[in-house]
Amino acid sequence: MNKKKKIIITSFTGILVIGIAVWMFCGPAKENKVAYETAKVSNENISNTVTATGTVEPVTQVEVGTQVSGIVDKLFVDYNSVVKKGQVLAELDKKTLQSELASKRSNMASCKTEYEYQLKNYTRAKTLHEKNLVSDTDYETAYYNYQKAKNSYDISKNDYQKAQTNIGYATIYSPIDGVILSRSVEAGQTVAASFSTPTLFIIANDLKKMRVIANVDEADIGNVKVGQRVSFTVDAYPDDTFEGEVTEVRQEATTTNNVVTYEVVISAPNPDLKLKPGLTANITIYTLEKNGVLSVPSKALRFTPDPTVIGNEDKVVKAGNIKEDATHKVLWKREGKTFTAIPVEIGITNGTLTEIISGIQSGQEIVTGATAGQMPGQTTQAAKGEEQKSESSPFMPQRPGANKNK
Repeated sequence: MNKKKKIIITSFTGILVIGIAVWMFCGPAKENKVAYETAKVSNENISNTVTATGTVEPVTQVEVGTQVSGIVDKLFVDYNSVVKKGQVLAELDKKTLQSELASKRSNMASCKTEYEYQLKNYTRAKTLHEKNLVSDTDYETAYYNYQKAKNSYDISKNDYQKAQTNIGYATIYSPIDGVILSRSVEAGQTVAASFSTPTLFIIANDLKKMRVIANVDEADIGNVKVGQRVSFTVDAYPDDTFEGEVTEVRQEATTTNNVVTYEVVISAPNPDLKLKPGLTANITIYTLEKNGVLSVPSKALRFTPDPTVIGNEDKVVKAGNIKEDATHKVLWKREGKTFTAIPVEIGITNGTLTEIISGIQSGQEIVTGATAGQMPGQTTQAAKGEEQKSESSPFMPQRPGANKNK
């Protein structure tokens, strides 16, 4: 084959390759194929929740102390003891208190004697003064001594009564029916009540009625209301779920590390006594809850049969001007190649499902979305991802033969 023929064959081959490439990339594009997502209207449970953590506590918890100082002489209860109101819990040594009472009694008797003596002097001076038989000075002195003795006597009576009361405080009684949660003293220990009342016992009223104090974030507290259902778990019983309800939303805010939380009180019935004071609870508050309501996927309310997305042969039927606002929306059904608008009234939503109040019946099929197919010459996201994966760093290990010239 001569050189001229080789040139002609090479040129023809190049032109043929270019022509095929042009036809592949510039030829007539095929129509997009549209895939429609559908769903049926059905009855579902719609709920919104708020999560938080809290601490299990008794509903009624009383700290029992004493107003007098002394040595603990006797203890009659221990941890977990069941007590009744008025039951003796402990006694302090009463010797010092009894000595003080005897001293106050003697002082009161002395003051009484002085008072009675000065009363007689005052009465006598008053009678003589009325007859002008004593001077004003003598009368005023008698009155002064009488008032002073009377005040001293009154003070001594109060001191005696206080000492008598302190002896009563040396015997410590239970103020409520309940269970001893904590005992802070031992027999022989000295209790000092000079500046503050020391806590000797902590009594819980009824461990079958517990509560949870939860810390709810400020972003969620606006949705929490009294009466909402609550479920929670504790680490001690990971397979059990406990139920309760919100009984109080407290107004006081607590700021910790710039995080603002509010206390929410949750009832926690405890008939089997599984819940113990101090357990950490993982709480779910159902701020929105409706069961068995007619609902559709929320994305169906955002779908519109846009001509740029749907097939060229599809038709859209929308009867007149349909009102759309916060509670009135439009759903679409597709029969054959015809889209028909369905005006509906909506209720609550949790973002995934939306309640349908009226306008459509259960079981009807609606369109929730549309996806256009791939045109010739287009590169899908998956293909692009594969291309990106194939572009590896020169510093990364290569598979054998990857850098060979083709």
